[in-house]
Amino acid sequence: MAASYGDWFGAVERPARMFCRGMMAALVLGGVMVGQSSAQTATAALTKPIKLVVLGDSLSAGYGLPAAAAFPARLQKALQDKGVATEMVNAGVSGDTASGGLARLDWSIPKDTEAVIVELGANDALRGTDPKVTRDALDQIVKKLKARNIAVFLCGMYAPPNYGPQYAAQFNAIYPELAKTYQVPLYPFFLEGVATIAKLNQADGLHPTAEGIDTVVKNILPSVQAFLGTVAEQRS
Repeated sequence: MAASYGDWFGAVERPARMFCRGMMAALVLGGVMVGQSSAQTATAALTKPIKLVVLGDSLSAGYGLPAAAAFPARLQKALQDKGVATEMVNAGVSGDTASGGLARLDWSIPKDTEAVIVELGANDALRGTDPKVTRDALDQIVKKLKARNIAVFLCGMYAPPNYGPQYAAQFNAIYPELAKTYQVPLYPFFLEGVATIAKLNQADGLHPTAEGIDTVVKNILPSVQAFLGTVAEQRS
């Protein structure tokens, strides 16, 4: 009886051990597969092109330039060269003010937008618009975008000297104060390295040439790249 009992126990134990080992292997393999799946999902989230809109005026619309030479197109190419894929939308309208950008905000920014570069205010400064009006419009733009969970990158603008130092001080303060209030990244002056340089501007002295746009892109690229890196990280 002892011998037969031992044979029976051994016969049952061996398949049981094999079953347990199989289950353990399946669980481990399953864990690896789940881990790989999660990693793949995270990688896909980081490599998926970022839907980026440039909300601006003629400086981003590409006034006097071929579409391929406009700021959004050149920025997209520069980002691509850095390994940052974007689905870029040029929402620049020549002659637009900050108030004009606010008025068309809802239909200019598609619902699946992840990030917006706000480049507005140059026309306000040229026309001597009350800084309070410009500030209120830009404030509403940033507030509405953030309410939609859209990341905002704010481009600053400087007032020309012809309206006097008091006007310039009030106008120039708009952008850093809004950036601080809403905790959004600020590029202090969109035309840095281009404004007042004749060879980088068209005959009107206001709008960059293709070379001027490339200079703008070169200067702003590190800041935009860092901004989009944060946007990508927040996906996971």
